Amino acid sequence: MKPSKRIFVVGGDLTTFIGKMHPDFIWKKHPDFGKRENPTLEEYLTAAIRGALAKTGVSAAEIDRGFIGNFAGELFSNQGHLGAMAVRADEALEGTPFARLEGACASGGLAVVAAVDALHAGSDVVLAAGAEVQTTVSARDGAGFLARAAHWEEEREIDDFTFPAMFARRAMHYKSAYGVTDEDIAHVTVKAYQNANKNPHAHMREVSWDLETAAVAGDRNPAFLRNEELKPHLKVSDCSQVSDGGAAVILATEEGLKRLGISESDCVELVSYGQATGGLGRVENFTELSTTKKAAQVAYEDAGVTPQEVDVAEVHDCFAVTECLMVEALGFAEPGQGADLARSGATGLKGSIPVNTGGGLLAFGHPVGATGVKQVLEVYRQMKGQCGDYQLADVPKVGITANMGGDDRTSVCMIFKNL
Repeated sequence: MKPSKRIFVVGGDLTTFIGKMHPDFIWKKHPDFGKRENPTLEEYLTAAIRGALAKTGVSAAEIDRGFIGNFAGELFSNQGHLGAMAVRADEALEGTPFARLEGACASGGLAVVAAVDALHAGSDVVLAAGAEVQTTVSARDGAGFLARAAHWEEEREIDDFTFPAMFARRAMHYKSAYGVTDEDIAHVTVKAYQNANKNPHAHMREVSWDLETAAVAGDRNPAFLRNEELKPHLKVSDCSQVSDGGAAVILATEEGLKRLGISESDCVELVSYGQATGGLGRVENFTELSTTKKAAQVAYEDAGVTPQEVDVAEVHDCFAVTECLMVEALGFAEPGQGADLARSGATGLKGSIPVNTGGGLLAFGHPVGATGVKQVLEVYRQMKGQCGDYQLADVPKVGITANMGGDDRTSVCMIFKNL
């Protein structure tokens, strides 16, 4: 969709994404275990909102509406009703209309789209935030919670770890169809961790993978599925992180910028977006992200932009094979050639189409409801030269985000231009 009025990303903020293997995450092997606790869902949400207000210089009183992306607050944190939770971040938000959006791992992207729709409808300054805490239960129990993003009755029993199994299935079909190897896909993992090692906000900022270890199952990198057919096609290194964290962005119209006293040149412009939905359990081709492809086609057409014009991309790499499929769905590679981009270095920080410059879901982390918001903020930060050690040498002029929920069942793609 092409916005009916100009829409700008004013800026925002995010927390550090943490979980196991992050030095600030407290778990059984941490020296502070039993002495202090990890932040709560409310604390992440509050920190992201307050940070966004502080970094943009926008007063909470100027926010006309707000939208919160979150998938499973009721399950991991016993907390729903997160619109009302969010207004606790600042007394000046009391009475402001806020609501929660849920679309599995695309919840954050949906929150941003809802903010854009509100700007179309007459609001001028809108906040979109996302947050998730997923480390309050065991990995196995958490996998069961996340399986609610699939068709529970039809797909839950594929494996105890439902979503890893579903993307192992995609990897199996992808490798068979195109002759892609585990080593080919492992280049995506290695690139993600190299980027995250430069990113102070990344969950896995102190962890690395070399190609040899990431390419094969082993003691450090086990294949962990119980489904014997799918087990050989997914390893620990192929998986995104079980992370906690939050992110928030502020969007405005031209009138909103005037009201805030902010220059267009300090912002990036959202020039189009596409949103598409596929029926749960109805994937027809495991070698293609068809729903994302539909969303991207709408975004490209309405923006008048081609894939070759994109300078930076934030894509939903919930598993390493997913990035391969994503870059194909977005038109950066032909079918079966997605892994070649990572192997060639094209998706690296010095490549022709940098993808997931801060480490992506694989290594930056994946607090589900925050991811789609973080993607928008990462494109903004790259365009405004705010990414520090992982800042691209050439400031991007055009960027795209692709946020996906479930097994490519809900997808949001957005295209941005630097000003």
